[in-house]
Amino acid sequence: MLQSLKDLFHLLYNVQGLIEWGGTSLVCGIVFIETGLFVGFFLPGDSLLVTAGVFAAAGHSRLTTLLVLASLCAIVGDQLGYWVGRRAGQALYHREDSLVFKKRHLERAHHFYEAYGGKTVILARFVPIVRTFCPPVAGAAEMKYARYLAYDIFGGFFWVNSMVLTGYFLGSVVPNIQQRIHWVIAVVVFLSLLPGIIGALRGRSQKSRKRASSLPNAQPEQH
Repeated sequence: MLQSLKDLFHLLYNVQGLIEWGGTSLVCGIVFIETGLFVGFFLPGDSLLVTAGVFAAAGHSRLTTLLVLASLCAIVGDQLGYWVGRRAGQALYHREDSLVFKKRHLERAHHFYEAYGGKTVILARFVPIVRTFCPPVAGAAEMKYARYLAYDIFGGFFWVNSMVLTGYFLGSVVPNIQQRIHWVIAVVVFLSLLPGIIGALRGRSQKSRKRASSLPNAQPEQH
């Protein structure tokens, strides 16, 4: 079982192999699953889209088709997540952890939503895990659907286009970049994780300051 999971993760994070094997259709399918289903929280959305852009620059796929279809899949996936949250409501927060659902990820997206409000629908696109759990959080919070849809359409197109066009630009200007694609993927993964790292460090810093402020002031010694 453990070996099977290791093989699965190796397959999923071999984004170059995935694109070579499944092309635009597989890219769109993964984007939909990552944004629409809880099981998709570990999928490599950012690195997959950037790599797909690199391959489009090399002529392996049509750029326009990739941009349009992947954007639509990102939007439709979020719509599914929103309505799951709208129907399930607060029951999601009492659901037990499973292989495909982690309550801590839902709570992280909830805190993100509380901090940024409606803009979360756009900002969360660029934060792994949060982008998977943000739609059901927005649905559970009963965010007005028209407002959510507007944010979602803009966010979906902005996320997909920025990632794919970044890869396309790199593929157009950097010679033989496909031979160095693992470095591109490493940079994209680091940048996508950076907001979470910064947030965690800020959270620790705030907790430390609160803990320090709650301590009684030291009294000077009486002589």
